[in-house]
Amino acid sequence: MNKGRDKISADYDPIADEYAETYFDELAHKPIDRLLLNKFARLVEGLGSVCDLGCGSGQIARYLRDKGLPAFGLDLSANMVVKARQLNPDIEFIQGDMTALEAEDESWGGIAAFYSIIHIPHEQVTDTLRELRRVLVPGGWLLMSFHIGDEIIHLDEWHGKKVNIDTIFFPVGEIEGYLKEAGFEVAETVERDHYEGVEYGSRRAYVFAQKPHQTQ
Repeated sequence: MNKGRDKISADYDPIADEYAETYFDELAHKPIDRLLLNKFARLVEGLGSVCDLGCGSGQIARYLRDKGLPAFGLDLSANMVVKARQLNPDIEFIQGDMTALEAEDESWGGIAAFYSIIHIPHEQVTDTLRELRRVLVPGGWLLMSFHIGDEIIHLDEWHGKKVNIDTIFFPVGEIEGYLKEAGFEVAETVERDHYEGVEYGSRRAYVFAQKPHQTQ
């Protein structure tokens, strides 16, 4: 891991318990997210292993596993991985860096990357998406979500702990452009307003993107 990624891991490690308490059951309050994950589950069925990328406490992996998919989770934070394993003992969780995955080419059927790019600088997003494309099988799917906007929100404190975290917002067209540059085919983009009292008050985007069946 590079120094920037080490810093992110160090900021998330101390809040693993509080993060899990806040977010592990969040899908119960997010019907649109569930609908989109159900669609994703249908698209990737039979394609192979499915990664909950930037898994945190593993709620997305849990949902996909309960849908019958061979889901696993990957997170930069070692403590998040430990917490995810505690909460989901039947699911595999590993520590790893989405910018440099320790996975073979064409080895995953799908990737659910919910708010996983929010700490990736704009100039590094395309290369990161190329790395995700590398590990997907031809015809594999990426479902990614992010905050819509052009601002950067800085946190010095989160869940009562001192942190130094920048959360990056992205215009929808910018992310769609990055995906195309990385060799994905953008199939669908869905936007929604935030759920009042459930999450931060930002507009959200979800993009379904597919790795072409023919290698480009």
